Amino acid sequence: MLRLALDTSTPVGSVAIGRDAEVLAESLLRVRATHSEAVLPEIDRLLTGCGLSASDLQGVVVGGGPGSFTGVRIAAALAKGMCHARGLELFSFSSLAAVAAGAGCDRPVCAMFDARRGQVYAAGYRVGEGIEELFAPRAGPLERLLTDIGEPRDWSFAGDGAGAGEGIIRSAGGQVLEPDTWVPSARSLLWLAAVDPDQGRVADPGSWEPGYVRLPAAQRDMGS
Repeated sequence: MLRLALDTSTPVGSVAIGRDAEVLAESLLRVRATHSEAVLPEIDRLLTGCGLSASDLQGVVVGGGPGSFTGVRIAAALAKGMCHARGLELFSFSSLAAVAAGAGCDRPVCAMFDARRGQVYAAGYRVGEGIEELFAPRAGPLERLLTDIGEPRDWSFAGDGAGAGEGIIRSAGGQVLEPDTWVPSARSLLWLAAVDPDQGRVADPGSWEPGYVRLPAAQRDMGS
């Protein structure tokens, strides 16, 4: 199946075109709240470079968060719009799962994004021929997470949240992976859709919403 994959949940976005797990073209791009228009031209550029057009696509794989609320919405809106307009299949996987899938690590991986306000988004995975979720995406203080997961020395940590908390993680005995593993790559999303399509398949793209994990800051402030 020829699929487009995209993730804009972190400041570094990722776009790829692939046939099953084979990556035909990919790129990284800086994603800002005012630059959502940069993603579509990049998709067109990759398709053109492969001698393809949007009409050749059969599915879209999207990183469904958590992460930047604006960034997560950018990818979600693009994915839903393309699937609605062209009748494509939609697949969604956690952006944290994409980080774990790309970590190249045989130990359990705790993927983390900076959630601001002293918190991280985090989820745990074991990656082999497929991916196993060890704990679901959640948000909370880094110190509490390290207590909840048991022995940090048994885990490898990846993502910009792990980078920001590297000193705390290392003091607890955890291993922080290299920064080139921190981005939720579209390449990893293609792999996830290839190895376990049923896990990510969205039955009704029109009603699907990404996994924000917590409310946007404005809504949290209104409720406080």
